[in-house]
Amino acid sequence: MPKKSSEVLSKNSAKKKEERGDAAICADHQHYSDPASALKLLGLREAQEMAEFFTALSDTTRLRLISLLAAKECCVCDLAEHLCMTESAISHQLRTLRAARLVSYRKTGRHVFYQLHDHHVVALYRNVQEHLAE
Repeated sequence: MPKKSSEVLSKNSAKKKEERGDAAICADHQHYSDPASALKLLGLREAQEMAEFFTALSDTTRLRLISLLAAKECCVCDLAEHLCMTESAISHQLRTLRAARLVSYRKTGRHVFYQLHDHHVVALYRNVQEHLAE
């Protein structure tokens, strides 16, 4: 039995919603009073960017660096001393954190000082720390 044109349109509409990132909600769950609060599927590009961001956080050394930098700005030599690692190894990890825009730096003479990029990174770090403490 051939499909009705309304069924085909409905399926095409649902597919387009998926491609745009709009989550289809069954009739029983359409109770949102604010359209902005409706479910929205994460787009593929945004999902890739977020995956790369969280990959940068998936290393214990990088997380320990973030924990130190959440307290204060530090130079590479101090970070290396705190973590009992070489400055070269610390710089390698910091490069990954810089690429993810988690840390920023400034140079003073031969010293390079790092800090967390902005208040969002500090908040993310503290939120995860609180979440795991619960």
